[in-house]
Amino acid sequence: MSRQVVISVDQLSRPQPGGIASYVHGLVRGLADVGTDSYHVIGSRAALDHLPQWAHTTAPVPRRLLPAVWRSVAAGVPHGAAVVHGTSMAGPFDGAATFQTVALHDLLWRDEPGATTTRGARFHENRLRYLIARDDIRLLPSSPLLAPRLIALGVDPRRIFPIRLGVDDGGITSASPTDVRAHLLSAGVRGPFTLHAGTREPRKNVERLVAAHAAARASEPALGPLVFVGPPGWGSANTGDAVVLGMVSRELLLGLYREATVVAYVPRAEGFGLPPVEALRAGTRVVASSNCPSVATNGEVALVDPLDIDAIGEGLLRAVAGDINDAARERRRASVADMTWRNCALDHLAAWS
Repeated sequence: MSRQVVISVDQLSRPQPGGIASYVHGLVRGLADVGTDSYHVIGSRAALDHLPQWAHTTAPVPRRLLPAVWRSVAAGVPHGAAVVHGTSMAGPFDGAATFQTVALHDLLWRDEPGATTTRGARFHENRLRYLIARDDIRLLPSSPLLAPRLIALGVDPRRIFPIRLGVDDGGITSASPTDVRAHLLSAGVRGPFTLHAGTREPRKNVERLVAAHAAARASEPALGPLVFVGPPGWGSANTGDAVVLGMVSRELLLGLYREATVVAYVPRAEGFGLPPVEALRAGTRVVASSNCPSVATNGEVALVDPLDIDAIGEGLLRAVAGDINDAARERRRASVADMTWRNCALDHLAAWS
């Protein structure tokens, strides 16, 4: 008889679900591929609507109250669950489960205090201290740089089970070069372009990137205009004369990654950083912050100091000078080959055994 595994998915109902939503969808897809347990998702009705294929329970309290309730009461978790996994620090936390695990994605409220509200920072700090004190909870950091920080905070290494995130898109076909070019042309973009994917906000270092790109493009026209894809984020950011496409379909985004001359991702602080990995999977040249966990040790990336405009500009020039032949593209793909949602699911199964 298979175990019952309960997974929270409430992040899917939030106004800006962000990278955690990508993780939730990817984990569900990976477990469907390799898992043999009985899976059950829990969250608000709006979140559950995104995952109609799995058994689910609607949390019995309003979404805004769930983090507070789940701290002490596993509201909505079916009786007898063997595994209860919180995909974020919100929970739920069920002391009766054989395995209680929580995914930790970053410490951004410490690294970049201005990137969240005072209330949000207080919640995350209190929840982190709660999780550190709960010796019965296994912690699953998604960032390669997070485990050492948790150990330094006093977490027993035996409680830490690192997980890999994925960038594979099962069943999704990227937009054709013709469709990508047609969309860019409608926005006034002709020829080569530099792409930034993600939210537009101060933490993403938008204004330094705009300045660095303008200087680099003056000496290397092959960089083309700077194109932003994604929604506005927390706080305002001046995109200057860059082209802002806003939200696009997943198919078009994959096509933009593939067709971009360079993908630039230089946040001041980052929890993980999926866009540069997605760009590498497309075989595209990448410039990224040296503190971006997903690619901090990737030799295929032009790593830069995100606080130095000149360094970012030099990184763009180094990236655009990189090879674009088939062998180079395959080398970039190979550098992130193990970052699949299947492997992500296998990492979770290891933490639940």
